[in-house]
Amino acid sequence: MEEIDRRIVALLARDGRMSFTDLARETGLSVSAVHQRVRRLEKRGVVRGYAAIVDHDAIGLPLTAFISIKPIDPAAPDDAPDRLAHLSAIEACHSVAGDESYILKVRVGSPVALEELLQQIRAAANVSTRTTVVLSTPYEHRAPDVTRGGESAGPDRPPAA
Repeated sequence: MEEIDRRIVALLARDGRMSFTDLARETGLSVSAVHQRVRRLEKRGVVRGYAAIVDHDAIGLPLTAFISIKPIDPAAPDDAPDRLAHLSAIEACHSVAGDESYILKVRVGSPVALEELLQQIRAAANVSTRTTVVLSTPYEHRAPDVTRGGESAGPDRPPAA
């Protein structure tokens, strides 16, 4: 990916509502050039969408938890994501390495609602669960560091400026 495209992606990741005019000013390109590049990035699937960041406390979902699941029967089909897709309290489902098969990020209104959700998850997917309740979230929704093409800083490599 070209460096200028990385810059555009970084800017949009920080502010998905940034105007083409502001993107042009930040990148030194013309508005039409930025518009073309953004459309190309969208077409290639680099930019997959734009979303509002919601205050979950304000909408009555103050409790966040991570639920690790693994099948009760290891020989059963690996279809837990499909079996759980109807549960709107599940914000994300990640396939993971380790003892568990998936980790679910959930948001609910109360401990009682979490307990009910756990019962629904166990029944729908025939899994055992291990739950971690989030106490606070110092940061979330951080923009990715696209300046190095996905390479991370290491002992021999200073972080990108």
